[in-house]
Amino acid sequence: MSRRRVSAVCALALALLVGGCSQGGSRDPAARPPAGTGAPSASRSSSAAPATPPARGSVKVLGTLTSGLDSPWGLAALPGGDLLVSSRDTGVVERVSVRDGRRTRLGRVPGVDPGGEGGLLGLAVPPTYGSDHQVYAYFTTASDNRIARMGYDPGKPAGHQLGAVHVVLRGIPKGQIHNGGRIAFGPDRMLYAGTGESGQGGRAQDEKSPAGKILRMTPDGRPAPGNPDPSSVVYSSGHRNVQGLAWDRDGRLWASEFGQDTWDELNLIRRGGNYGWPEVEGRRKDAGKFVNPVAQWHTDQASPSGVAYVAGSVWLAGLRGERLWRVPLTGPRAAARPQAFLTGRYGRLRTVLPAGDSQLWLVTSNTDGRGKPRRGDDRILRLRVS
Repeated sequence: MSRRRVSAVCALALALLVGGCSQGGSRDPAARPPAGTGAPSASRSSSAAPATPPARGSVKVLGTLTSGLDSPWGLAALPGGDLLVSSRDTGVVERVSVRDGRRTRLGRVPGVDPGGEGGLLGLAVPPTYGSDHQVYAYFTTASDNRIARMGYDPGKPAGHQLGAVHVVLRGIPKGQIHNGGRIAFGPDRMLYAGTGESGQGGRAQDEKSPAGKILRMTPDGRPAPGNPDPSSVVYSSGHRNVQGLAWDRDGRLWASEFGQDTWDELNLIRRGGNYGWPEVEGRRKDAGKFVNPVAQWHTDQASPSGVAYVAGSVWLAGLRGERLWRVPLTGPRAAARPQAFLTGRYGRLRTVLPAGDSQLWLVTSNTDGRGKPRRGDDRILRLRVS
């Protein structure tokens, strides 16, 4: 995406500013986890998270689960642990065995029109998967971005295991850049989607546009009960390009945000919040009607895509920054300065997903047209974190 080069002075200084947000998402009734949420959500928080994580954490690479992936983007866990991974440029969904890394092709999502930052993007497995065997995908078509669900029948031959596409939401503006694409089911069993403003900044402040927003809907694509406007799927606005969504153990929603010239962001999302784009980028002493980020980075240090909550911290996968960021939390605030890991070791990093207590799946993104593929790229790594 187009950004003006951050000056060498700023890069050397790298002021990682950490702040708090007084409005906690846990006070929003729509964010309270109901009893008995069925199959685990890919974004479910770790039950073993410490109340106050240490200021300094650690990351150990346990190994590579699979390699040789083509433009991987979305990642979702099935009950039992096996992973579904999407290929942005081919439109193919594969299943990866967590036991031995063996891959099985489910099929190609019809209607995917890859180009620029668009294509087959996020995947999500609903809490009702055990009874309906549905999987959800966010993808770019010739005319828009949309969210659809498909049946998954592992009993059918490889390549023919995805059923017909049933669109639940269409009309999200598309562009060569800023298509958003992350989807996840929250602890309230509603479906959330991070969208981009498709390169048209004004759409982020347009209440009638689903672009530059975080959307919240029922599994059928209807506005979820408790949304700011009962007739709209819009949950928060003023976003440039959201590609990461995760909930902490108290049900608070966190999202990553691509900046343009200066600041990438980690935001604590609250119902009806306006996060400022294109009027504001990064923190302000007087935020006014806009919500300040909890943490921010210079754009050449992050470009955060996927987000996960594990071991009391939010973890962000950095594309341009080629590193994994850790932000330890105390309630709705950062407990310490962000900490970087794996800098430059695996190139561009796209997606993170909890892999059980104190573990993460990490997906690289070097075959997306902007990276420099290395032998074995792209890959899914397993990490132990604290």
